[in-house]
Amino acid sequence: METNLRARLRDGDDTAFAQLFDAYARSVYNHAYRLTGDWSVAEDVVSLTFLEAWRLRERLDAEGGSVRPWLLGIATNTVRNSRRAARRHAAALSRLPPADDVRDFSDEVADRLDDRATLDTVRLALATLRAAEREVLALCVWSGLDYAAAAEALRVPIGTVRSRLSRARRKLAAATRGAEPGGRQEQVGGGRRWAAGPVQEENR
Repeated sequence: METNLRARLRDGDDTAFAQLFDAYARSVYNHAYRLTGDWSVAEDVVSLTFLEAWRLRERLDAEGGSVRPWLLGIATNTVRNSRRAARRHAAALSRLPPADDVRDFSDEVADRLDDRATLDTVRLALATLRAAEREVLALCVWSGLDYAAAAEALRVPIGTVRSRLSRARRKLAAATRGAEPGGRQEQVGGGRRWAAGPVQEENR
């Protein structure tokens, strides 16, 4: 089935791409949101990912299993490009003359978000990770890819995936030590992992 789908995608079959979108758009969105923390950016990443998948369709291997790792790899690169564009945009804005003073509503908004303390703890913990470590965590922990599939998505050796994930787990454990209970431990391949966020997706 997947081999036939790969062949149809490589041939530019519109129906195959529609099936691809229906099957994996939610998975791509979840992955993008976990990397960016912004639903609006994540939606943009989904659109750009499938456009890029169309552009790169002939590079898809004709043989293989699920195309999900290939798509998540494209999404990861799209997020990286979005971050670079955001930095360039911020730098351009910083060169503009200062605007007139506007009332600051941040304190009022913050008062309404006290019930999000647990989410804040999670975000602070994730902020201790390097981008490469967050990417591996998102792929292996939340998206449910095994080491080989994550390595395929990121185009790095399996050993690199293992080491990045190990560092991410250690940093998260250190960052959440002594925090309010909110994370949970899950068994993965004989080890323990701290899970923050949605339940792991079905790995198709």
